Amino acid sequence: MSFENQVVVVTGGAGALGQAVVAWFTARGARVAVLDYSDELLSAAYPSPSKEHIYIACDLTDRDSTAKAVNQVVAELGGIAVLANIAGGFMMGETVHGTSDKTWDFLFDLNTRSVLNTAAAVIPVMLEAGSGKVINVAARAGIAGAAAMGAYTASKASVMRLTESMALELREQKINVNAVMPSLIDTPRNRDDMPDADYSKWVKPDDIAEVIGYLASPAARAIHGACVPVDGLS
Repeated sequence: MSFENQVVVVTGGAGALGQAVVAWFTARGARVAVLDYSDELLSAAYPSPSKEHIYIACDLTDRDSTAKAVNQVVAELGGIAVLANIAGGFMMGETVHGTSDKTWDFLFDLNTRSVLNTAAAVIPVMLEAGSGKVINVAARAGIAGAAAMGAYTASKASVMRLTESMALELREQKINVNAVMPSLIDTPRNRDDMPDADYSKWVKPDDIAEVIGYLASPAARAIHGACVPVDGLS
């Protein structure tokens, strides 16, 4: 499977899953635009940056900042073949009736508004090119509500509905929009938060990256609006 010289945008590219996705596309010849919140995060994640890629700090919760970043991608690398919306966040602990505005806004901004903002900036580029692939990151938890996780599950359920809606809107224009729904991801932060867990049952970032890569490939050309569970053994 080759993505030679194709331009791939990866949001949240400095995170554990984002780095795995960047590595997957890099190994297959893509030119990657790695987006994340700050230059410090990007520098820490990529101390030896590739000359074939570009690294852009932007606020994905802000439409103007996102549009500026995408315009830079197009100016420096050309048209965008793949958008991998990896950026997201997790928070739990509040009941629905005790959910603060801060928690609600944080989760919906990072998990949902970021998808709206990247769509607004990237989809016109794909429409002009006449093709494209969009892969969002929802969550297994978005399928149903859970105690003390109402805002999080609602934000990820919204990503699923946006994915399905975009797929119906764009399939006739040869743009595929799909999502992955990971369960617990084996990341350093999750290990720190749950030191007594059985990590062998958690899904690995590299395995999720493989599924994202498949959905970005020509082999997935007939798939529209799928939300694919990626569970590992959990």
